[in-house]
Order: sequence, then C-alpha cells, then structure tokens
Amino acid sequence: MASDISSETVTVYVRLLDEGTPTSRPTQAEQVGTDSLRLLATPNYDPENEHWEFLPGSIVRCETRERDGERYLLAVA
Repeated sequence: MASDISSETVTVYVRLLDEGTPTSRPTQAEQVGTDSLRLLATPNYDPENEHWEFLPGSIVRCETRERDGERYLLAVA
C-alpha cells in the first residue's frame, strides 16, 4: 500500500522569540499530512539559547512568504 506522504525533508523557517527584532531560523521538516509538517531540530539546537515559536517535534502548518524575491515556508500554526 503506497503512501501519499513523502519521506523527504523541506526547509521551514521558525520564528525565534525574545530576540528583540523579528528573527527566524531555518530548519528541516518532514511532511506528515496533506498540509502538515513535523519540525526537526537543527544539529546545534539549544533550547536554553534559542526559543523557537514551535519546538522541534511540533506538527505545524506553513505559509509561503517572500523576501527579497526569494520564496520560503514559515511555520504559522
């Protein structure tokens, strides 16, 4: 039985909290549903140093955003 879910990862940006200016961190995520992704920790993820809006392992929904002509996925829910 084939699955519609891909095991490939995609780059997703997660907002960082408590940074003083709007900041986001790229990380990898794997698709777990039609419109949902599971965030993966970066190799150097340190919860004491960076406060992600959505923690690694969270299932998120993303929106496509654009900055300087480049499109990217931002975790929003």
